[in-house]
Amino acid sequence: MSRHALTVERVGPLALLQDLGRPGHAHLGVSPSGAADRGSLRTANRLVGNADGALAVEVLAGGLALRASADVTVAVTGAPLPVQVDGRAVDFCAPAFVPAGSLLRLGTPVTGLRSYLAVRGGLAAEQVFGSGSRDTLSGIGPEPLAVGSALHVADADPVAAPRSSDVPRLHGASPGGLVVRAVPGPRDDWFGPAGARVLTGVSWTVAGDSDRVGVRLSGPVLERHRREELASEGVLRGAVQVPPSGQPLVFLADHPTTGGYPVVAVVVEEDCDLLAQARPGEGVRVELVRGPELG
Repeated sequence: MSRHALTVERVGPLALLQDLGRPGHAHLGVSPSGAADRGSLRTANRLVGNADGALAVEVLAGGLALRASADVTVAVTGAPLPVQVDGRAVDFCAPAFVPAGSLLRLGTPVTGLRSYLAVRGGLAAEQVFGSGSRDTLSGIGPEPLAVGSALHVADADPVAAPRSSDVPRLHGASPGGLVVRAVPGPRDDWFGPAGARVLTGVSWTVAGDSDRVGVRLSGPVLERHRREELASEGVLRGAVQVPPSGQPLVFLADHPTTGGYPVVAVVVEEDCDLLAQARPGEGVRVELVRGPELG
């Protein structure tokens, strides 16, 4: 059962329905997809009493406006931005009541890229392989939101009362640049110690053509000392693939299931969320870690 609760009146650069994705189908060529910043999605859902993986809206660079056709309780997390109900400011990263007929507006993020709007009860959408997420690479899942799009609430049984006790995940540009942890990849030997020194010894710049498929890093050429062709092999979120240009690409939520370029490292799961919030032009440093250092 679901009910119409919100209608889109304005959309910024991109707004997508996302949950925690559809893992377990790589053998069919289907990427997990799901929220680019999974931690922020979980937090938004917890704030309104939903299960962690309830379907919500991922909003790129703000600009979303929704008209409520029924009373709803919402929460916005991720990239911090102004949130208003009928022109009145409400708290970011906290539950907010939106009466029927009111206009909910999301402004422009102060820092970061992606904000998450959760609605108590969770949103409803057609499920593909158990998920309502939009995969921008394959086109699987609901179309991006547009003016006039209707959002239906699933009215799933709440798992908790709306609360503001969860620690906010606020994203801000670090003065020294973002630092992400990574473990050595399955093909790190193709680059050797010299490649590791280059990977970890410079501040890479997030390229302008980064998206939900992956974050492209611009900087010195990462040379490999093995030149033979590599058969296509499986990849996962966080894989740092190095194409012939020598400019690393860190895969995000909508990554392909296989790739034919060597993977020099793999960014740890939690830090993939941080990369999903990195804006073009921001600096990123990679720190190689092993075992106990991950704790």
